[in-house]
Parts: sequence; C-alpha cells; structure tokens
Amino acid sequence: MTKTGVLAAQQLRQMITQGAIHATPAILPEQVQPASLDLRLGTMAYRVRASFLAGKGRPVAERLAEFEMHRMDMTDGTVLEKGCVYVIPLMERLALPAGLSAVANAKSSTGRLDLLTRLITDGGTEFDRIPDGYDGPLYAEVCPRSFSVLVRAGQRLNQIRFRHGQAVLSDADLAALHTVEPLVDGTPVISEGLGFSVDLRPTTGDLVGYRAKPHTGVVDLDRIGHYPAAEFWEEIRTLDGRIILDPGAFYILVSREAVTIPPDYAAEMAPYLAMVGEFRVHYAGFFDPGFGHAAAGGAGSRGVLEVRCHEAPFVLEHGQVVGRLVYERMAERPDALYGEKIASNYQGQGLKLAKQFR
Repeated sequence: MTKTGVLAAQQLRQMITQGAIHATPAILPEQVQPASLDLRLGTMAYRVRASFLAGKGRPVAERLAEFEMHRMDMTDGTVLEKGCVYVIPLMERLALPAGLSAVANAKSSTGRLDLLTRLITDGGTEFDRIPDGYDGPLYAEVCPRSFSVLVRAGQRLNQIRFRHGQAVLSDADLAALHTVEPLVDGTPVISEGLGFSVDLRPTTGDLVGYRAKPHTGVVDLDRIGHYPAAEFWEEIRTLDGRIILDPGAFYILVSREAVTIPPDYAAEMAPYLAMVGEFRVHYAGFFDPGFGHAAAGGAGSRGVLEVRCHEAPFVLEHGQVVGRLVYERMAERPDALYGEKIASNYQGQGLKLAKQFR
C-alpha cells in the first residue's frame, strides 16, 4: 500500500483483514464507506468534568481517572444530556503501519444534531488527528449542544479516513480539475481549496434555514423520520437575502453552490477564516467520492452548513463565502461511490435536517 492518497473502501477492507483495524465485536460490512470507516460506540460512557486531550505519553484511561464523574452502561441505551461532556471508548482499535495516518470527523447526521463528537487517542495532542503508525484504542468525546440524545452501544457518530502521504490538490490542480470535471455549478472561487457561500435567496419561497429551539425533548438516534421538525427547530425565513445570527444559537443553512466530488477524489470541509465573522461553520466535514456526481446518481449536491454564532450578533448575507472544500486524490478509485447504490442519505440534497426529523 504505497500509492499516495486517501484509502478507498477496498483498501480499508484489506486493512481489516490484515488487523491494522480491528474490533470486538467484528467490524460490519456496512461500516465501510467509499473513503472512510464508521466507528461504533462501546458499551460504557464516562461523564467527565471537562473536555481534555490525553497529552504526549499519557493514555486516555489515565486521564479519565482524573476527570470522571460517573459512568453509564450503554448496552440498553442511555441519555447524554445537553451541555455535558462524555468520553466513550469505541469498539475499534488501530495498529497503523508506518506511513499511514488518519483523520476523524463527525458523520453528517451527528453534525446536523449539533452533537459535538471528536476522536481522542492515547498520547494525543490534537482532536481528530491520528499520527503515522498509531497503535492503540480510540475514544469519542461527545458533547450534545442543542438536544439531549438517547444513544446505544454500536451506534456510529463519527468516522475515520486514512491517508498515505499527502495528496491535497493545489489551487492550480483544483482549477485544472474543474475544467475537466466541473466541481460547482458556476464560477469557482479557488483559494486554498474550493470556496462556497451561503444561500439566502432560494429559487422558490423564503425558507432559508432552521434554528435549534432551546428547550426540547430527547432525540432517540435510532428513530429515523420520527420527530416533527417543528418541535425542535424554528424556521428561518427572509425576503431580503440576509439574516442576523444570534450568539450561542445553532443554525442549519445550505450552500448556494451545488458541489461535485469526482470518483477519484475526496474532500473535507474546512471552516472559513475566523476574521470574516463571528461564526463557525461545520461539524461534519467529509465529502466522499461520488457526492453529487452523475456517475453516482447525483447532479450536484449542495452542502448543508452547520453554523454556530459566537460572541456577537452577526449579519450573514446571501452569497457570503463561509467555508471551503479541500480536495485530495484517492489512492484508488472506490469500488462503490457515494450515492443510491449504498443507500447514502444525502445524495442530491438541498436544505435538509438530520434523518431523525420529518
């Protein structure tokens, strides 16, 4: 496995067979995505006083002993309460060969629930970053921000992507790719990735987004299409192409551009520079090969934006650049692309809430 790039599904299955990724119970076929692996929650959740990183040379288990308040058995389900921080050992472990590193991110539905989920590792000094050759356990730090949630062992809140070397496309490479395979349905804004902007002038109607309500019931993550959106979300409407973000509030908005990820590439959403405004975009940042691509049943898919406003009210206007997609080459083309054939939830999406809502 020497070719530079992001590892594809068939390469992940090879890693599982060789023991570089292993788990108890065994990894399920449906965990393997075109360019990532879904990670499963273990059977125990630890309520901790504060978020933490293990720190160089220190195991997470040692730090848990410092910060643990109580623990909960998740076998039959448990409620993670809004505003609290939990650390949950994952079922998967890694024994990465030299030259192979990894990065983690929340799954799409996790981010759309404002469920902050980050990976931590033994000796880790950064969230969601797994160094070359890491050998050890994995943990999820979970902090529900808007809604309390009912979770169970085996559920998948985050995912991991493996890289051999660095394969990020330069701006020149990205511009060249766009001439061959259009990446957006318009003139691309290319600067350290592909820029995207917010859509606050929909082609029909005046619904531009949703704001999480502050006092709601519990969301059971297994209940798909179950909860009336109006019980958890306030609709955001505008006729003048702008909205004012409230400090501390969480919003679901949508990009103006329809995005395409060609089959030989993967992408990750990166937040825009903090200096452009008092807000942060995205928890869930992986875009798989085939997202929005015609070969996978797409015709361009817009990016859903998970937006949290920070210190001061901020005016967000139609067409304002709010983030960028960083494209990387795949080490191999995946044997299955994101889309209908693997029951992907968000192919061809527009403004869309998490799959638990109707």
